[in-house]
Amino acid sequence: MANGGPVEHGFPHLETVREAVTALYRRLSYDTVRTFSASVAPADVAFCDTDDLYLGTQRVAHELVRHYRLPDARMIVSFREMTHAANVELTAGPEYFIELNDRFRTHRRDIGAALAHEVMHVYLHRLDLSFPSTRDNEILTDTATTYLGAGWLLLDAYREDAASSQKLGYLTPEEFGYVLAKRALVFGEDPSVWFTSPQAYTAYGKGMARARRDERQPPLTAAGWAGRRRYARDRRHAQDPQAAGAAVGDPYSFTAQPPGQLRVSFPCPTCHQRIRVPVRGRVRARCGLCRTVLECDT
Repeated sequence: MANGGPVEHGFPHLETVREAVTALYRRLSYDTVRTFSASVAPADVAFCDTDDLYLGTQRVAHELVRHYRLPDARMIVSFREMTHAANVELTAGPEYFIELNDRFRTHRRDIGAALAHEVMHVYLHRLDLSFPSTRDNEILTDTATTYLGAGWLLLDAYREDAASSQKLGYLTPEEFGYVLAKRALVFGEDPSVWFTSPQAYTAYGKGMARARRDERQPPLTAAGWAGRRRYARDRRHAQDPQAAGAAVGDPYSFTAQPPGQLRVSFPCPTCHQRIRVPVRGRVRARCGLCRTVLECDT
């Protein structure tokens, strides 16, 4: 939790974020991901200063349990002084103990954001889905929270001005915006209408611009002139028998297997699983993981 300190910006964790989106689709399946088409509603996690601290916190935790479809899980929430925003004890259940930073006693509007991350830890624990390192696992948790409909709370908790700053989660504001944009493009949802933080709008806009770039990478037909020209140059190089087999494009790469049959592989702009298609001009490809239909000019 950045509390008055510097806030990291940009996209330093982008590759891990993309791996997390792929892992979600592989573990949950397309059909299960689609069941999260509706985000957590602001009214369901609203917290007024006049609400009882503990009753209100338990109510918000219950709403997040319901959103993640964990009906047999019970969250016991307490507050204490700590460095991080929150912590959850992952056990066999059905009771899970969550500790929130004492800061949230007086910053109650952000309790939903902190709980969204911690309850997602429980969800992923039950799925047995994790990444090897602590850092990558936290990025997976932030990404899953956002892609499955509760992460707009984490971006909305980001506030920064000349005198103070606050940010929850391990992703940068722009990376939260990127995952929110990925979700918005899949489900046709506009999360920006729920933001109360002015800085969240800016971060979401930058994330959307980066997400749109994924849809304009060659060999997709939506690629711009410069991308198509670069792709044509790399394709000619790959068709040289002395060079075939080398990865010469980014993020696409060419292989000649079997010999004489050139193929190009590239990441799906929705789930980032790599797709491989033959190099033979206009091709329509369908991602087997997220079922996105892609128009390609190979």
